[in-house]
Amino acid sequence: MTVEHAPRVTTAPDRDALGRAAAAEAAVRLRKAIADTGRARVMLAAAPSQTATLTALAAEPDLDWSKVVCFHMDEYVGLSPDAPQSFRNWLHRTFLDKVPQATFHELDPDADGYPMGDEPFDLVLFGLGVNGHLAFNDPPADFDDPHPTKRVALDETSRQQQVDEGNFPALADVPTHAITVTIPRLLNAHTLIGSVPGAVKRQAVHDTLTQPIGPNHPGTALRTHPDVHLFLDALSDPEV
Repeated sequence: MTVEHAPRVTTAPDRDALGRAAAAEAAVRLRKAIADTGRARVMLAAAPSQTATLTALAAEPDLDWSKVVCFHMDEYVGLSPDAPQSFRNWLHRTFLDKVPQATFHELDPDADGYPMGDEPFDLVLFGLGVNGHLAFNDPPADFDDPHPTKRVALDETSRQQQVDEGNFPALADVPTHAITVTIPRLLNAHTLIGSVPGAVKRQAVHDTLTQPIGPNHPGTALRTHPDVHLFLDALSDPEV
């Protein structure tokens, strides 16, 4: 029987305050992992919803980035390596170029495998899609996938979100497939911290917190993990 846990929800007045609060929590977890084991392993989401958090995290004091190993959770299939929409490139521009001491393992859709290893991540920084997806695990999502990554066909809601966020000029320009880290691999982590700002995510937040745990609402998988922190703003919090 699945043991259900309630994510710890923090609501900030705006997106920037959300980012500062989420980054402060993330920095505590990274410092603890470094102190305990000599390094920290962090899985990163790449999306505009993460910008404020990653910007604030890069500015956190007294964090030894040379001991931080970073991964990212999804990548388009079929984009050129230098495409600005590539999640690898987005992460470099937004975050990694500001913390050059960190190690970064890229998810390359043309490579065999991804060097994540089997050990838990110390920290996963995630967002929620408009359709409630985690990474590119669109509904209906596989909560029991035995593989760490898989190739997926993106549903139209996910692809339209990329247009609405200004990443592509039209739906036809958005790739139809991606490589994603699976839900079981994402949940194999000590702590998960989500940054979910904006009114377009309000329904996804509501569903994540209230719908029965199951594949039609991928975010509900978070309620099977004992240490999930969800940071919202006044627009995304369905209780405001």
